[in-house]
Amino acid sequence: MKSIEVVAAIIRKDNQVLSTQRGYGEFQGLWEFPGGKIELGEAHKDALKREIREELSVDVEVGDFLHTIEYDYSNFHLKMHCYWCSLDQKIELTEHLSSRWLDKDELYEVEWLDADISLIPLIHDELEKETDN
Repeated sequence: MKSIEVVAAIIRKDNQVLSTQRGYGEFQGLWEFPGGKIELGEAHKDALKREIREELSVDVEVGDFLHTIEYDYSNFHLKMHCYWCSLDQKIELTEHLSSRWLDKDELYEVEWLDADISLIPLIHDELEKETDN
């Protein structure tokens, strides 16, 4: 089975996270955290900055590592390294159909890709901690 290694940005702003709706391919219409493939020899954080610049036309500040997800789709194995990120610019979608800022109570309102949904409990807990403080 083919293996793909990617990075994903969990972009946080005002106690919400950014979700993006895929605009192409097999998973078009499903929601994900933005990011993409790591190029040969590229550091994770550099790959994430490059991918977000390409997909959202903004410079993102990459923060702490959150989690690595491994998931077997029907035709490939995905290894996704996820990082907390922040930005202070307005995004411009170049590859996605739509985007939404979701608070902890809205995280399950979109139809996530299978690998991405496994992050939701971790993200929910982190957003809940911030709300409690």
